Amino acid sequence: MADEKDITLTNDRPVYVIGAGPGGLAAAAALRERGVRAVVLEKSESVGASWRRHYDRLHLHTTRRLSGLPGLAMPRQFGRWVSRDNVIRYLEKYAEFHELEIVTGVEVSRIEQPGADWLLHATGGRQLTGRAVVVATGFNHTPRLPDWPGHEAYTGELLHAGEYRNAAPYAGKDVLVVGIGNTGAEIAVDLVEGGAAKVRIAVRTIPHIVRRSTAGWPAQRTGILVRRLPVRLVDRAGDIMRRIAVPDLAEQGLPRPDTGLYSRVKEGAIPVQDVGLIDAVLTGKVEPVAALDSFDAGKAVLADGTRISPDTVIAATGYRRALEGMVGHLGVLDERGRPVVHGGRSPETAPGLYFTGFTNPISGMFRELAIDARRIARAVAAG
Repeated sequence: MADEKDITLTNDRPVYVIGAGPGGLAAAAALRERGVRAVVLEKSESVGASWRRHYDRLHLHTTRRLSGLPGLAMPRQFGRWVSRDNVIRYLEKYAEFHELEIVTGVEVSRIEQPGADWLLHATGGRQLTGRAVVVATGFNHTPRLPDWPGHEAYTGELLHAGEYRNAAPYAGKDVLVVGIGNTGAEIAVDLVEGGAAKVRIAVRTIPHIVRRSTAGWPAQRTGILVRRLPVRLVDRAGDIMRRIAVPDLAEQGLPRPDTGLYSRVKEGAIPVQDVGLIDAVLTGKVEPVAALDSFDAGKAVLADGTRISPDTVIAATGYRRALEGMVGHLGVLDERGRPVVHGGRSPETAPGLYFTGFTNPISGMFRELAIDARRIARAVAAG
């Protein structure tokens, strides 16, 4: 990469990047490398806002070596599995190292294309005009809390996983975690290790569980290698590996999935990377139960009719991308609210509009953000 101070930026008609998370910072750095002025608009007061809100014990499930963004590797002292706090440190350093132009406290509410340029409507009545726009507001944008019948009358504590920080407030308590994705699985383990009296995890769809690393080989590298292979072939290979590396948990309430691992990935469901869940389920410290169906008279009612009385219910039920207000009128979202394209491609109806960070790839989020950033910069520079 060229010396940052030797780069001459085109100051007219900047590219606006919405969101100062890893995707937005990577895109801005890649644009700057090509001499394109990129202005990052961030609604919070700091970079990496979503990472600052994550629970304390979170680490990247991808390796440090494969998680660096364009132009700056993650420091070796961060270790193989980078902690949340070190991810934040890295993002701060990244913005400083690349001398990125970041404006905080500015939220973009709507994007329009009245002519050749793009018009952004933002906080305080601002109207900003740019040659292109990169939307990088993130996969984990707005917490999704299901509207369970009877939840208003529930007398225990009900919170979304986005509000969970650590196990300290739940020591000695009975906790139900709803959802067995990576977040729910890790929170359940954290609660056990933090002294919760009882931990259940409500399961709607049986997940694929993989070891984060086997004999030193990270699951991420396998994810990278199989991305271009036929789905049925990867499903068969995944089934063999699962039977070798993961014990049968059917007696504990987690039977093997009846659909292939890669088939699930293609549907948008990545496997759960084991950070202690397998042992916790085997030893009975985490009890899988049926999906949460409703609340009634202060009790949680499960899909199989079981009624339980947890002190706390933590909903690890995911997030909405919440792009409808910003770009929904442009016809660039699918029926689930996801961008129809990402990376270096623009929608046919909206040339110059780019999206990054709205997929959850098996090959690793940070790695794909870096690839997207370079593709976006190349497309913008060529245009």
